[in-house]
Amino acid sequence: MLTRSLGAIALGSLVALGLISSGYAQDLPKYQFKVIGLNGPTVASIVDEVPFWRETVTKASNGAISADITPLDQMGVDDKTMLRLLRLGVMDFAGMDISKMAGDDPRFEGCDLAGLTLDADKARAACNAYREVIDRQMQKNWNAKLLAFGGNPPQVFWCRTVVGGLADLKGKKIRVFNNTMRDFLNGVGATAVSMAFAEVVPALNNGVVDCGVTGSLSGNTAGWPEVAKSLYPMSLGWSINVLAVNLNTWKRLDKRTQDFMLAQVKSYEDKMWQTLKKADAEADNCNTGKQPCTMGKLAKLTIVPVKPSEAVEHKRLVEGAVLAGWAKRCGPECAREWNGTVGKALGLSVPVN
Repeated sequence: MLTRSLGAIALGSLVALGLISSGYAQDLPKYQFKVIGLNGPTVASIVDEVPFWRETVTKASNGAISADITPLDQMGVDDKTMLRLLRLGVMDFAGMDISKMAGDDPRFEGCDLAGLTLDADKARAACNAYREVIDRQMQKNWNAKLLAFGGNPPQVFWCRTVVGGLADLKGKKIRVFNNTMRDFLNGVGATAVSMAFAEVVPALNNGVVDCGVTGSLSGNTAGWPEVAKSLYPMSLGWSINVLAVNLNTWKRLDKRTQDFMLAQVKSYEDKMWQTLKKADAEADNCNTGKQPCTMGKLAKLTIVPVKPSEAVEHKRLVEGAVLAGWAKRCGPECAREWNGTVGKALGLSVPVN
């Protein structure tokens, strides 16, 4: 029921935005693309990504372009291997959480360091400032081209018990999904546990982990309220996702099709950020059983407010443990480039040595 209702919202929104339009297509050649996408239970997948590939592109191209998209969790694919699979041409296009690729290149988490930005517009500005860097690295080392940035609601703490606040996280085992979150938790004194999204519900249920980090609405649509009692909304980022294309596939497309896809992707990117803002605005309602909640499931979680003193500590951890940890992994040249791009956009800097 939820998937169908969100799908209807998505299609209606795409029509309203003018993404479905035969005016874009002028007798385009026929192409059939293979796409592996984001985790299926997430709002980003349900509302934006799946409708884009299954409906929007096909209708806008008058049927010339079609795509077979499968969310990565349905493929049994490890998130961290997505770029490697794309480089090999296993799929033509891929949606992926870019920070999960940072084991291969620390630059891939550079615009979504844990807690770096606290509102969606700043998150997007940071990634726009870093767009050329990410695209360069993809083309240079991964036979891929960056097409779009998107995101998810703030990445927050979902816990099996009702936690008291930041200090209560010390000593707890907490699921994370990238290195920069690990840096943050090391500063708190918690134990970071890397774990795939699909594995978290049973892990929380069985006490393998005490808390898990994911989006404030992503966890909701994936069933986390069934195994969590509290949500602590201290933000550890936005789970920035990207859409990328295999370069061999891209080069095979004629110029008209490339221009068509770029126009569609630009609208798709704008739509993803609009969805993020709406999901963020509704998350508290959905998680506490209130309306309006059109994008999630009504739940009965306790939301533990972030105290002013904890917000100050959050800033200290970001500017200390997080930025310093990432700069060390990325190296001096990378740090200088970050300072001139993301850092310049946000008024921050990382240590170069």
